[in-house]
Amino acid sequence: MKVLILNGSPNKNGTVANLLGAISQQIDPGHQKDWIEVYDLEMEACQGCMKCRTTKKCCLKKDDAHVTGERISEADILIIGTPTHWGNMSSQLKLLFDRNVPVFMDKNGKGLPVPKQKGKKAIIVAACNAPFPFNVLSAESRGAIRSVKHVMKYGGYKVVKTITQAGTNVNSSISPKVKVLAHLAGKSL
Repeated sequence: MKVLILNGSPNKNGTVANLLGAISQQIDPGHQKDWIEVYDLEMEACQGCMKCRTTKKCCLKKDDAHVTGERISEADILIIGTPTHWGNMSSQLKLLFDRNVPVFMDKNGKGLPVPKQKGKKAIIVAACNAPFPFNVLSAESRGAIRSVKHVMKYGGYKVVKTITQAGTNVNSSISPKVKVLAHLAGKSL
C-alpha cells in the first residue's frame, strides 16, 4: 500500500504536522509512506482556464503541482492535514487541489463528475485556534474538514476518519484524547 501524507500547514512543527506524525507512526511498516510539505511546493496559480477539463491535465508549465498530482494518483491512501483558515483549508492546499482537478475527477457526456480515485481511502486532519465548542458551532474546523471532504467526494475517496484539534492558540500540544484518535487512525490503515 502506498500512503501519501500532505501537510497543508505552513508550520512544519505545528499541531497539524504533529497530528500527521502521530498517524504516520502507527501505519503498518509494510506500507510505503511519502510525506509532502505542501507549502514547500513551487506551484503557479490556477488560471481558471478550464482547459484541464478537456485535455485531462493542467496546461500550465510543469511544476510541483503536476508532480504531486502524479503522486496522488499513485497513492492508495491520502492523509491530508490543514490548519483552519477562515473556516476553510489552507490556501496552498486549495491551490494544489485546484491545479489537480483532472487527477481527482473527470466528467461524463452530460458534464456530470466522474471520480477518478474511486475506492481509495482518506483521512483528514484539521487544527483550529478557536476553542471547543466554538470551533464546531462557528463552522471553523468543521468548515475546513468539509472543504477537504468536498474534494475527496468528487475524487471518489472514502473518508475513513476525520480528526480535529481545537484551541491551538492557547495550547499547541495535541490533547491526549486526540492523540489516541490519531494513533487509532494510523493503525486502522
